[in-house]
Amino acid sequence: MTIGMLITACAVYYFLVPSKLIIGTISGLSIVISGISEQLFGVVLPVSVVIFVINAILLILAYFLIGKEFGIKTVYTALILGPLMSVLETFFPYENYIQQGSVTPSIMGDIWFDLCCFVLLLSAAQSVLFSINASTGGLDILAKIVNKYLHFDIGKSVSIAGACICCTAFAINPFHMVVIGLIGTWINGLVVDYFTTTLNNKKRVCIVSKDFEIIRKYIINDLVRGCTLYEVIGGYTNEKSIELETLLTKEEFAKLMEYINKNNINAFITAGNVSEVYGLWVKDKKRIKQNAEQR
Repeated sequence: MTIGMLITACAVYYFLVPSKLIIGTISGLSIVISGISEQLFGVVLPVSVVIFVINAILLILAYFLIGKEFGIKTVYTALILGPLMSVLETFFPYENYIQQGSVTPSIMGDIWFDLCCFVLLLSAAQSVLFSINASTGGLDILAKIVNKYLHFDIGKSVSIAGACICCTAFAINPFHMVVIGLIGTWINGLVVDYFTTTLNNKKRVCIVSKDFEIIRKYIINDLVRGCTLYEVIGGYTNEKSIELETLLTKEEFAKLMEYINKNNINAFITAGNVSEVYGLWVKDKKRIKQNAEQR
């Protein structure tokens, strides 16, 4: 979680703050609020302070609307974003890395390159945090609420919540900058979906073999996964047999194939990708194995 938030802080501070590019994030909304306060009241509010305040409010919503675990984890991730950005502001200010001669202040020298770098870094951090039931805070909380109650994909939820925030940029940015921000928000949703699907991919493996009992024991005892047995009838031979079905990670599937090949087990195997798993799928296999041994 700490590494994910450090990546997020770098993405925001080095690729959003210099150009004032407003992507649909709470960080982007904070830049808008900071700009409005400077224009109307002549007071420059540090972006890190605004982020801290908004996240504190949203964390209350996360705790009550999404769940205790998500809320507690997001308390940690959200509240360290502001301090991490303050550290970057103090010791590694972006002014030291600005490309000279660019029309808009930019680390990469081009607003589109800044956009691409920001989206890739943020999407990677978001996907990792979502996979452990946490988030970067801010917009992710709103996206998670949309995901939970309206049942949209998490990437689409990020895009919807982000687009609403992005439109606030009209207060401080010209039209073309807002359009760039909306494009970035849409791409952010697509990349989050891609990374999330990649991280969550499982293998649905179906095996027909006379030695199904040997394979079953290996899956249960060594891979510590469950499986289901079906009685099937061969369409060509009309012989009855047993089909074994299981869900495995890519690494576990590789181990299973190695075991079958090493032991010369005759089997007919098909495997397909599964992007989402709900219900009894458990990541903590070590705990399950310990409980089974105790029994």
